[in-house]
Amino acid sequence: MNQYLKCFLILLSAGILFSGSVTAQTFGKKPVWQKSQLIEPAAMMAILKNPNAKKPPLYNIGFVSDIPGSVNLGAARDQTGLQKLKNAVRSIPKDRMVVIYCGCCPFENCPNVRPAYQLLQELGYKQTKILNLPTSLKADWIDKGYPVNKELKTIK
Repeated sequence: MNQYLKCFLILLSAGILFSGSVTAQTFGKKPVWQKSQLIEPAAMMAILKNPNAKKPPLYNIGFVSDIPGSVNLGAARDQTGLQKLKNAVRSIPKDRMVVIYCGCCPFENCPNVRPAYQLLQELGYKQTKILNLPTSLKADWIDKGYPVNKELKTIK
């Protein structure tokens, strides 16, 4: 199934199933983050490739392929996904950089980025970064030659 068709169907389902959730309240709105809170793919790749760099925790909060070194928590569009993110960051200091990404579809349509970002802000994470994938993981990461894991492994 075409990636965009799959994204549309999931978004449609999310809108119907979670009409009272964070997703429905924030869906289609402008970003709640500043440009300074985005990290560009080239910058993230430089950190991942540098053996001396302190690697920030990198969380896949969607249902796209995993970037090597990331932890796949599954979709953050509902309370179950948000709880997984909350549990994952529990022991991380609030002043440490934490990077999240989805890349299922354009930012303005993504059901996962806004709720995950807002949760991290509410929890007090001051260095939250969103991997800048404004179109999709495919267009903004894979098509630029950056690596992904072949298998998607989600934390339950």
